[in-house]
Amino acid sequence: MFSLSSITSLLRPSLLPFRSPITLLTRSRGQLAPRKVKYLKRHKGRVPIPIGGSTRGTTLAFGDWGIRIRGNGMRLSAKQLTTAEDVIKRKLKVWKGAKVWLRCFPDIPVCIKGNETRMGKGKGTFEYWATRLPTGRVIFEIGGVPIREELARQILKQASSKLPCKMEFISRKTLPSSRPSPY
Repeated sequence: MFSLSSITSLLRPSLLPFRSPITLLTRSRGQLAPRKVKYLKRHKGRVPIPIGGSTRGTTLAFGDWGIRIRGNGMRLSAKQLTTAEDVIKRKLKVWKGAKVWLRCFPDIPVCIKGNETRMGKGKGTFEYWATRLPTGRVIFEIGGVPIREELARQILKQASSKLPCKMEFISRKTLPSSRPSPY
């Protein structure tokens, strides 16, 4: 009377609410998110303050021009980074072979409790991916083809206007950023 395929198609909609929460966080091609994480919730943490003499990540590694954080370090969301990257890609479309390098990756899950929620009852639900960036860290680099400095400066200025922190335009000649130790 009933075939096996018709029975499974009848049961399939009733099984949808019982899926595991991991499958809900599928990553599409354009999103900045880790492919696989062991734990979905993490401590809030702090933005690292560079007080030592390390200059790692403060100079250009791939491109000819770039931007780095000038003000206080910040936590940037994946949405903010993709918006700034889209601005750069849209402006660089004119040059064939131009490349954009994103030097940071949002791997920190941010969880938020709803408004007017009482304290307790566990941590909030997952909201978005973010990354912590200290002062002086390079965020974007552009290059691949020869681009004039004033055009690169204009493109990266438009991208930095999409980010919530102060940025600094740098080139290959720019010195590394380091904050000397107070001791």
